[in-house]
Amino acid sequence: MIVIADTTPLNCLVLIGEAALLPELYGRIVVPGAVHKELLAAGTPPKVRSWAANRPKWLEVLEAPPGAGSELPGALDPGEREALALAQTLRADLLLIDDQAGRREARRLHLSFTGTLGVLAAAADRGLIDLRVTLGRLERTSFYVSPSVLARLMEHTRR
Repeated sequence: MIVIADTTPLNCLVLIGEAALLPELYGRIVVPGAVHKELLAAGTPPKVRSWAANRPKWLEVLEAPPGAGSELPGALDPGEREALALAQTLRADLLLIDDQAGRREARRLHLSFTGTLGVLAAAADRGLIDLRVTLGRLERTSFYVSPSVLARLMEHTRR
């Protein structure tokens, strides 16, 4: 399975101590160089920078082909552009992305995608986490989720 990740899902999962869910759910994760650079950037939380600097063996950094993503909207940041381009190039099975504009492009490009909440829901479905506790940790980060989405997610896990 080829899974490409954008910055935000990795950032959030590291901050809440749940990055290890990714290899449990998907095996190897691939990030483009621009995403790795964003994870190492000065404005990134120190916990995330340290994690990215000492990245786990299951996280592979691949450079997107030159010019890849140049046809994508300029409103996307470099990490999103490269993640989308790499997902297309590698014919990824799944793209991990949270940004709405990036998700819109993934949909337009017919890429399968999910975000941080989808990863957590999948982990809860497999009994790997207590979703309510984990979402409580996520809410203490800068991640925003609307109350209606949160309610739907909690309802999904009650089934």
